[in-house]
Amino acid sequence: MNIHEHEARDILAGYGIAFPPGRVAATPDEARTIAQELGGKVVVKAQILAGGRGKAGGVKLAHSPQEAWEHAGALLGSSIKASTVRKVLVAQAVTIVKEFYIGAVLDRANKAVTLMASSMGGVDIEEVASTSPESVIRVTADPLLGLADYQARELAYGVGCSKAQSDAFASVAHSLFRAFVERDCSLVEINPLAVTDSDEFVALDSKMVIDDNAAWRQAPLFALRDLTEEDPAETKARELGVSYIKLDGNVGCLVNGAGLAMATMDAIKLQGGEPANFLDIGGGASAESVVGALRIVLMDPGVRAVFINIFGGITRCDAVAQGLVDFLRETGTDIPVIARLTGTNGPEGRRILEAAGIGITETMSEAAAAAVKVAQEPRTVTT
Repeated sequence: MNIHEHEARDILAGYGIAFPPGRVAATPDEARTIAQELGGKVVVKAQILAGGRGKAGGVKLAHSPQEAWEHAGALLGSSIKASTVRKVLVAQAVTIVKEFYIGAVLDRANKAVTLMASSMGGVDIEEVASTSPESVIRVTADPLLGLADYQARELAYGVGCSKAQSDAFASVAHSLFRAFVERDCSLVEINPLAVTDSDEFVALDSKMVIDDNAAWRQAPLFALRDLTEEDPAETKARELGVSYIKLDGNVGCLVNGAGLAMATMDAIKLQGGEPANFLDIGGGASAESVVGALRIVLMDPGVRAVFINIFGGITRCDAVAQGLVDFLRETGTDIPVIARLTGTNGPEGRRILEAAGIGITETMSEAAAAAVKVAQEPRTVTT
């Protein structure tokens, strides 16, 4: 789960990381009042769950309360990176001497937490890693021992901090690591972490991603979830209890089992197509969950065909087939559906689908080829 910048900064501030004073505004008048209270120049920042706000015009410098009012008025209600701006953060502007990057990420390969730092702050870390990989310093913290002092100092010296600055930078690293672990994060980053003209480290932007598996333990954090910023299909999938990730292709996938879902996506790619989603309804899926998942897939306007790939173990293929037939008759969708049913009561399930005129294939590669073919065919739009 992603949370907004202003929420991340409140959390990280509780771990001793310094931020410029600031508050959130939902109206231009509120933004002007906050700017008056802060005095001097302020930065007005759109609060959306997307990166690259600055390049997209979502961060504005205001030299007066009236200018803050104008910037807030222009940002609020506007669309940036396909998200509607509903709030802005108004924060005191600071004089920047140097910008750094520091972040922590779940390192699955090493079964630990890796901290990264760079002297090239204010730029996407992916871009830095691509163009100047030598400038990204990494240390991996032992999951039991935590981040050692020498590792924090290694980050500080690696990004070029002076001896006087190294203790302060190391302190930020320790605070970031503690927040990462205690809040069950998969990512925490500060970009940029600025050195001001008073030689202090101040975080100017922050991002936190919380592991969905920790929802039971981090209930107060998950109460912050902004459903208006999430794909409605992903919200429906979470309610249904299925794993769904939207992708950029046009072949919708509905599969029971994560491994089979990955293989299905590979099969579509091998046939020259592009999957529109990853969707795993689980190994013991019922007919009801299959129908619910199909509703989710069809919510994507980019889907031109649906590939249903069911391996019946606990799941009965005939029950799934009957549920699909009933649903398709009810909705009357014109999206072609290609199905592969195998396993428990597979022959019965295939007969039900064939009788209803739904495309059936024997193998996964045949089904993938058929789905890709119909997805690529031109469609006649009637008005």
